[in-house]
Amino acid sequence: MTAEPTTTNRGGALAPLAIPVFRALWIAVLVSNVGSWMQTVGAQWLLVDEHAAPVVVALVQTASSLPVLLIGIPAGVIGEFVDRRKLLIGVQAFQVVVGVAMTVLTVTGQMTPALLLTVTFLLGTASALQLPAYQALVPEIVPRAMITDAAALSSVGVNVARSIGPALAGVVIAQLGVPFVFAANALSFALFLVVLVTWRGYRRPETRAEPFIDATRAGLRYVLHAGVVRRLLLQLAAFMVPANALWALLPLVADGPLGLTSGGYGLLLAAVGIGSVGGAFAMPAIRARIGTGGTVGVASVVFGATMVVVALVPVLSVVLVALVVGGVAWIGVVTTLNGTVQAFLPAWVRARGLAAYQLVLFGSTAVGAALAGVVATPFGVVGVLAGAGVVTALGAVLIVVSGFPALTDRQRAVAPMPFGDVTIVPDDHADATGETLVLVHWTVPDGAVDTFRAAAALLGHSRRRTGARDWNLYRDTAAGPDAWVEAFRVGSWQEHVDQHEVRQTGDDARTLEAVRQVAGEPRVEHLVAPGVSSPSSSA
Repeated sequence: MTAEPTTTNRGGALAPLAIPVFRALWIAVLVSNVGSWMQTVGAQWLLVDEHAAPVVVALVQTASSLPVLLIGIPAGVIGEFVDRRKLLIGVQAFQVVVGVAMTVLTVTGQMTPALLLTVTFLLGTASALQLPAYQALVPEIVPRAMITDAAALSSVGVNVARSIGPALAGVVIAQLGVPFVFAANALSFALFLVVLVTWRGYRRPETRAEPFIDATRAGLRYVLHAGVVRRLLLQLAAFMVPANALWALLPLVADGPLGLTSGGYGLLLAAVGIGSVGGAFAMPAIRARIGTGGTVGVASVVFGATMVVVALVPVLSVVLVALVVGGVAWIGVVTTLNGTVQAFLPAWVRARGLAAYQLVLFGSTAVGAALAGVVATPFGVVGVLAGAGVVTALGAVLIVVSGFPALTDRQRAVAPMPFGDVTIVPDDHADATGETLVLVHWTVPDGAVDTFRAAAALLGHSRRRTGARDWNLYRDTAAGPDAWVEAFRVGSWQEHVDQHEVRQTGDDARTLEAVRQVAGEPRVEHLVAPGVSSPSSSA
């Protein structure tokens, strides 16, 4: 299996499936997701059959999601710089082994609740490691014009799996037992592994290697100083923490108020999946009509209402309808926020930024599920689920109070910044590791100080986003009342070169230009720590 030359024509929402590599990977991921949903249902129902406490049942969601909280950012760094195909092959092989062991332990009657949670945690760790690499891989195998369609198809695949997996698990559990569900999950990993091994056309992108710690810090600095990303992650957490009470407590609602078997529980999850698939196709039109912020706000309220109905109306037909609607709302929040983050992140930090998104997504899932399970023990499943629904709906208030980031006028393409009089000698500086201090001398006219300081503060965030470890603004009293100095440190000379050549976007260039409009063209000094070759720079 090799990649074919790509085209710039979009050709419709299903166009990426015409690319053989994407099509094969999409099918493999779909099957793997079906297996994962089957495994989740099997694990939860195994605990329900053993009359485990609500907190233990809820911890299945926590065990599968917690690894992203623990290794999400390092996984993003690894996915940024390693051979992504080889990484995915290694992870899938590990998951096959764990899946087989899980099946054997269950068949032999040795699967205890603690061991089940441990194995679930191991599978979650593997998933956390591969997720940023796989998401960053997609733009490498489809044309840029098809990236949005490819992301939408990935979302459809996830929710088709949500529709099929739980229902299929219910049938398998009823007819054959839980061990066969775990075996099916292991086979799904094996299929994905075969597809990856037979993919021969992958070429690892040329990237400059960075020290692991430095790359991690650069990714974190970007997220901390990118206001749009922070705002989107806050909105995601405000939704996910209370909303995950539904996934954590739904098996207990099925077994209790609704009096369902494992097959009935699978039917409930299938209803959510059906709504999610329909919602994935409906969302573009909805977003075009009410905007991204409106979509997230309305969907949050609808999903909260779904939780209240499921908790307070124990009638199967009503609950099924509510869950279909809730599936539409769920996909409306998650895909809208995910798509907005992907569209905003610059290429140089995309895998690390997506890792931060996944950290919040799965970390909120882990926290929300555990919290729901703990609170449900003293207060009851129905009351906690209804209360969590109210809190989920209130998350829409955040959009009203602080607004939703507008991205219609943003310039996200790379905008290289000229070095001016600095002479770059690649052979001398390619491996330069000395810390670099940059001093930018500005001349600010009388009466423009306040305007300059406001614009410079935004520029400081831009410097930090693109690599500066610290940034300060000083007044040069010796040079005169109009002399100001912007000073920032970068980890190495090469990283500062990257600031100029690959890390600055059009938005950053616009921020710098706003300062130039006030203070004119600056004089720049570069000071490189001793022990490494230094650039030739004019004063």
